[in-house]
Amino acid sequence: MTLSLDGVRVLELARFQAGPRGGMMMSDLGAEVIKVERIGGEETRKNPPIVRGQSVYFTVYNRGKKSICLDTRSDGGKAVLRDLVAKSDIVLENFRPGTMEAMGFGYEQLKAIKPDIILVSVSGFGQYGPYRDRPAFDPLGQAMSGLMTLTGRPVGQPVGTAFSLVDRTTALHATIGALAALRHRDRTGEGQMIDCCLLDSALSMVEIPSITYLDTGDEGGEGGRPPYRAKDGWVVISAIGREMAGRLMQIVSGSTAGAEAGPINSSAGAGDARRRAIDAWAVERNVEEIVATLLDAGIPVAPVRTIPEVTRDAHTWAREMLVKQPDALAGEIHVPGLAVKMSATPGRIGPVPTPGQHTDEVLSGLLGYDAARLAALRAANVIG
Repeated sequence: MTLSLDGVRVLELARFQAGPRGGMMMSDLGAEVIKVERIGGEETRKNPPIVRGQSVYFTVYNRGKKSICLDTRSDGGKAVLRDLVAKSDIVLENFRPGTMEAMGFGYEQLKAIKPDIILVSVSGFGQYGPYRDRPAFDPLGQAMSGLMTLTGRPVGQPVGTAFSLVDRTTALHATIGALAALRHRDRTGEGQMIDCCLLDSALSMVEIPSITYLDTGDEGGEGGRPPYRAKDGWVVISAIGREMAGRLMQIVSGSTAGAEAGPINSSAGAGDARRRAIDAWAVERNVEEIVATLLDAGIPVAPVRTIPEVTRDAHTWAREMLVKQPDALAGEIHVPGLAVKMSATPGRIGPVPTPGQHTDEVLSGLLGYDAARLAALRAANVIG
């Protein structure tokens, strides 16, 4: 079966989430992704939660890749890395800015090895700007972008998301950039550098309130979208637009009064009186009744589900968003499915590699190293 990125080789020098998830998505689309790990394996292989000896954290972001273990700080390791760059289309890295240059593998140095190389650099604050050299993880992006102040209710203590939203969005931006760069290279033969960072991605999530404030001086634009309490749980109701808001208010109070105020999705401003009416209506009914009533009226509504409920949802399994596959450590383990469904080139889900599983395969098959050279590199602790 032909896949979208067949023939594309990605050399991944990335850890944690934002970089590796980008590599995983390119692997899902058919690229050969060679993950370069330190001797013994990436540190996130030990990140909890652990299932039968296998890290769920590592599994989720590194399935389908080839793993080689290489000491990139040694002269011998750098020589191997240069050989790998010469055979690759994309280099994906998420070190702190300046690290690749210090290693001898900055963009200009990579171009000297392979003129049409595409470098995708993922960092906390970007390759330039006042915060360039700061270390960062996902929660810092949420905090510094203002996203935390908008999560949940629009007043009170800032709340971060329970998962790494900014990391995963940055991985999407990195992947989109890599695909666009491949398209440009196909047309022109020219490679380029792509600069993606956590803070830029987080800022893309607060576009409306940021622009509202700059252009009006008012704080607002997007206020928080708290759910409504039912007798036996919670529901989210998204009555967007005057006509839909009118139908909702007719059901809730027998009147369309207040519909002219527009969407009912915030606990602030014009939505207060309407929300109080919906609150009073919802708390007297169970989730199933609320969902059935509003769906019949064409109003978007959904139950707020727990993770166990999500994993039992028939729609989740029909869309193959959770799949089980064999695993070298756990025996078998669940992994995320493919979020992009393609009709002609549907993608693939590969196994999770063990540390250095493909070192000999890659260095001998791709680079032509013979057994003696592999043995010498291993004796010198250059490869693992």
